[in-house]
Amino acid sequence: MRTRIKQKTGRYLSMILRHRPEAIGITLDEHGWADVKELIEGINKTYPLDMEKLERIVAEDEKQRYSFNEDKTKIRANQGHSVLVDVELEEKKPPGLLYHGTGEKYTESIRRQGLIPKARLYVHLSADIPTARKVGKRHGKPVVYFVNSEKMYKDGYRFFQSVNGVWLTKEVPADYLKQEDEEGEAPL
Repeated sequence: MRTRIKQKTGRYLSMILRHRPEAIGITLDEHGWADVKELIEGINKTYPLDMEKLERIVAEDEKQRYSFNEDKTKIRANQGHSVLVDVELEEKKPPGLLYHGTGEKYTESIRRQGLIPKARLYVHLSADIPTARKVGKRHGKPVVYFVNSEKMYKDGYRFFQSVNGVWLTKEVPADYLKQEDEEGEAPL
C-alpha cells in the first residue's frame, strides 16, 4: 500500500472507530468493537481496503491505536473516543509523574480549568517527556505539563492505561499541574 494512501486510510479508520462510525453505516458495540467485514466494506466506498491492508495498518501504526479480537473478526480503537463506549480499560496505580503535551495557545485555558477531555471521554497522559513533547508539537509550539499523578491517585482520582500504554483519567485539576520550565526541567 502506498504510504500516502495508507496514511489517509489510517486517519479515516481512526475517525470511523473513534468518532463517526455512522459515516460508513456501521455501529460499534458497547465496548467499541466493529465488525471487520462491515468496516472493510464501508471504508472501501472511500479508500481501497482489504483484510491484508487493514492488518498492515494495525501492525504498523506507530501509536498502536487499534486492536483486533482473537479471531480478527472485530476491531476497535484502543482509546481517544468521542462516542460513548467502554473499551474495558484496566484501572491502575499511575507512576508518580505523568506528562501532558499541548500547544502554547492552550496554556491560559489550562491554567484556569486544568486538563479536561473536551470532546473525548478521557484526558490523555504520557509516561515520558519526549512522547508528551511530540504530542504537543501537533498543536503548535509544544508545552509539556508535569502531572502529579501520585497525589491525584492518593486524593481519589482514578487512572487507566490503554493497551498501547497511554494513561487516561477523567480530568486533571490545575492544582496537580506544573508547566515545564524554560530548561525543560520538572518544576515540581
